[in-house]
Amino acid sequence: MNNEHIRCLILGSGPAGYTAAIYASRANLNPVLYAGLQPGGQLTTTTEVENFPGYPEGITGPEMMEQIKQQALRFGTDVRTGLATAVDFTQKPYKVTIDGTTTLTCDTLIIATGATAKYLGLPDEEKYAGMGVSACATCDGFFYRNRSVAVVGGGDTACEEAIYLAGLAKQVYLIVRKSYLRASQVMQDRVLNNPKITVLFEHNTLGLFGEDGVEGAHLVKRKGEQDEKLVDIAIDGFFLAIGHKPNTDFLSGQVALDESGYIATLNGSPLTSVAGVFAAGDVADPRYRQAITSAGSGCKAALEAEKYLIDNNL
Repeated sequence: MNNEHIRCLILGSGPAGYTAAIYASRANLNPVLYAGLQPGGQLTTTTEVENFPGYPEGITGPEMMEQIKQQALRFGTDVRTGLATAVDFTQKPYKVTIDGTTTLTCDTLIIATGATAKYLGLPDEEKYAGMGVSACATCDGFFYRNRSVAVVGGGDTACEEAIYLAGLAKQVYLIVRKSYLRASQVMQDRVLNNPKITVLFEHNTLGLFGEDGVEGAHLVKRKGEQDEKLVDIAIDGFFLAIGHKPNTDFLSGQVALDESGYIATLNGSPLTSVAGVFAAGDVADPRYRQAITSAGSGCKAALEAEKYLIDNNL
């Protein structure tokens, strides 16, 4: 398949990628979509999805992504396995390398490669994935109404997650590795003044425990100090809020990124610094990171791609 030319190439198979594919297919752009490292995106690691319109009874993440994929296939999207490993935007048509071996050219490109949540690296995070461990309070907080949860992190994101969860849960522990919060002062004040939030400064998580799901966490206070102390807390949910890493390493300076590595877009549109290259979903969204906003941005990216092809007689 070397030297294959594609009119509209889509990288990524989450809500953004598949929605872009649906719109591009219906516009006869003959899109080819490469599913990437995690086919179906982050939603495939989520159990119940209850906040996506059209599913009044809820749906599992994998099932919803399979349905969206089938919709893209129905309109003719060519869905392939493979991961983009390099790009060259220095001349048209643009070049994209898949799996380090296959080089394609394309007239327009939609990048929807998403972002990866950062984890502590504990084996228990995998053991309890979907059974109490989450990296998205907005996605999964609803399931912990009137229960006890913990949030790991000390920045603005962690404080925002803790405050959000405090509106649902009966008790929120904020596990902070340092002796202070890194969050902005206004966020610190909101956390420290919230009666439902207990900040555990100078605590590190050692592991989780529970039979059929998370029932608690093993912590260590002042690790490595003379007064080091082991602490257990009873919780039902364990939320990671130590950041996300956008999947943009393969772009290697070919398109403008922000200081955190997310693709920089023009005034909230899918337009990037390279004409004909568009970004959709979490790869360009450090703020919302929701399936519905990703789907919406995928729609916009496909519409912009169609306009670009028409304007340039491609």
